Amino acid sequence: MFVDWPIERLREYRPERDEPADFRAYWRQTLEQARGQALPPRFEPYDAGLVTVEVADVTFAGFDGHPVRGWFLAPRDAGGPLPCVVEFIGYGGGRSLPHDWLHWSAAGYAHLVMDTRGQGSNGSLAGDTPDPAPAGGPATTGFLTRGITDRDSYFYRRVFTDAVRAVETARAHPRVDPDRVVVVGGSQGGGIALAAAGLVDGLAAVVANVPFLCHYRRATEITNSAPYSELSTYCATHRDQVEQVFATLRYFDGVNFAAHATAPGLFSVGLTDAVCPPSTVFAAYNHYAGPKDIRVWPYNGHEGGAVFQKVEQTRWVGKVLAG
Repeated sequence: MFVDWPIERLREYRPERDEPADFRAYWRQTLEQARGQALPPRFEPYDAGLVTVEVADVTFAGFDGHPVRGWFLAPRDAGGPLPCVVEFIGYGGGRSLPHDWLHWSAAGYAHLVMDTRGQGSNGSLAGDTPDPAPAGGPATTGFLTRGITDRDSYFYRRVFTDAVRAVETARAHPRVDPDRVVVVGGSQGGGIALAAAGLVDGLAAVVANVPFLCHYRRATEITNSAPYSELSTYCATHRDQVEQVFATLRYFDGVNFAAHATAPGLFSVGLTDAVCPPSTVFAAYNHYAGPKDIRVWPYNGHEGGAVFQKVEQTRWVGKVLAG
């Protein structure tokens, strides 16, 4: 069942953005503070038992200097420097083991997978990065409302800062060509990729599959599915904080980050997706400021194109880098 408008209207949907006047200054200050607390990243060799791929266990300094974990994979015998894919993970998932992330190194790329702080206990992909600075205020189950009444304490301030630092960590690796770094993610990972696209200069490409964290208010108005339902539940409980909630989210909306992105971008959307409704994806896509394309999967939900989309994005990234 289609859950949103017809595709013709979706392709034209370009809602007015609600970007704070100090949006750029706020993020510039946040990132400068994080860089000032950064220590050199560690890439420790990891024996994964893999013949064709080298693996390193990564630790780098993210928000407030907090240690963030990840994996760095690269084709064992490939020359360099290599193009690098920095990948962000879906909601609730963690970095797991390197065996879950072999696609991009098999395609000839260096590949840095960023663990998402505080996540990785959703029953599938385990995580290894704690969140040392959780907000102490009331929150619904999950991560979407942690610290949501204050932009400085909001969970995704820390995550988006970690994402920028992950790109900077990848660029500093001797096997990586810093001018050919691509950010990739699906769902939450797609939303994080859009944040990185709006905050990092000089990216080679951006891939945001069925992105989460976009056009929050409309999402709460048209879906009862998690994780957006966490916002709805919080607002239903804290009736007096609704406007403050959305005032905070103005600083973390993928629609606003998309408007500042310049790298070529590839999106995907499923027209039966009740988790990240199509209009929230198209809101970000239609405001995306760089060259862009989108793959529409009419009869698919939040899985989007799944492995079919993986084929699409691999071909697309190769063409962008070659061109």
